[in-house]
Amino acid sequence: MFHPPKRLTLLGSTGSIGNQALDVVRSQPDRFIISALSAHSNADLLIQQALEFRPAAVVIGDEKHYQTVRNALAGQPTEVLAGIAALEEIASRADTDIVLTAMVGYAGLLPTVRAIQAGKTIALANKETLVVAGQLITGLVKKHGVGLYPVDSEHSAIFQCLVGEECNPIEKIILTASGGPFRGRTLQELATVTKVQALKHPNWDMGAKITIDSASLMNKGLEVIEAKWLFGLRDDQIEVVVHPQSIIHSLVQFEDGSLKAQLGLPDMKLPIQYALGYPERLPSNYPRFSFLDYPQLTFEQPDHGTFRNLPLAFEAMRRGGNAPCILNAANEVAVAAFLRDGIGFLQMPDLVENCLLKVSYLAEPALDDYVQTDLETRRVAQEFLKH
Repeated sequence: MFHPPKRLTLLGSTGSIGNQALDVVRSQPDRFIISALSAHSNADLLIQQALEFRPAAVVIGDEKHYQTVRNALAGQPTEVLAGIAALEEIASRADTDIVLTAMVGYAGLLPTVRAIQAGKTIALANKETLVVAGQLITGLVKKHGVGLYPVDSEHSAIFQCLVGEECNPIEKIILTASGGPFRGRTLQELATVTKVQALKHPNWDMGAKITIDSASLMNKGLEVIEAKWLFGLRDDQIEVVVHPQSIIHSLVQFEDGSLKAQLGLPDMKLPIQYALGYPERLPSNYPRFSFLDYPQLTFEQPDHGTFRNLPLAFEAMRRGGNAPCILNAANEVAVAAFLRDGIGFLQMPDLVENCLLKVSYLAEPALDDYVQTDLETRRVAQEFLKH
């Protein structure tokens, strides 16, 4: 059966998810066409990608690289744009069917909003969009009747487990966490860990921001909030279990007590391909999982006392309103400071907690309120860093 290729705009094409998404496109040349690509500052890689895929447009977020990209692509059939507003523009163009949001952090929010308003299918790898403004985004998705398909391995797993279960209410979901490189460490040991140690994730190959978030368990906290909005859950329906092998990507428990899990090797190309190809499962030649290679799968409780970011995220979810937006902005500042050796590993949750206490709380924020909350939180976080 013939399927016309889906036209894909990839926001964040030079990052870890973006590069793996392009690998998926390379492996499925008859199924996908690249309409547009964007990068923040990696001009060289964006140029390479544009020369290979010949999209209608590319955006370089950091405007100081605009001339470099424009000169390199002179004579190519590719329009070169720059700046934040251009991201929103390409996300809503008529020549796009799917927008894969693979940008890191708060920056993904406004382009995703514009893409939904333009009726585009969303493949969501930017979890911060739902963390910051979950109620707003889910309302827009419903209003505009668009598909929103998760790319995070854990949320993809839950999404896959729910296919065919539309009439069966969820009792709870269980998000699995690898525990990161510091699983089992004490507070004393964590006080002296370095960014080099924190960037060595045992199972996944990810960008620096997400790798640090995984080491501090903030990534799992953000995923908890994302899951609430993706699957319409109550706060008490979400559980986290540490599963060091990262083979079971997450589980759903139904009202009869049955559990469904999705298993596979830790490879982001699988959930990326599932989101882009949905509802089809496209064939692949990715390595296959064998139980014989993993004779033991183990599980344990997360250590909330040592890894305080996880309970802070649960608390922000329970407070609702703009609290998750505060949590996210504070964490972005904390991780950036840690990566430049500005604070220690254990000071990151201190900074986040300080912002949650000091930044103005709003119970029912609108889009402009999220923008202001993000700005205010970053100001408060910078004040914390000065002391």
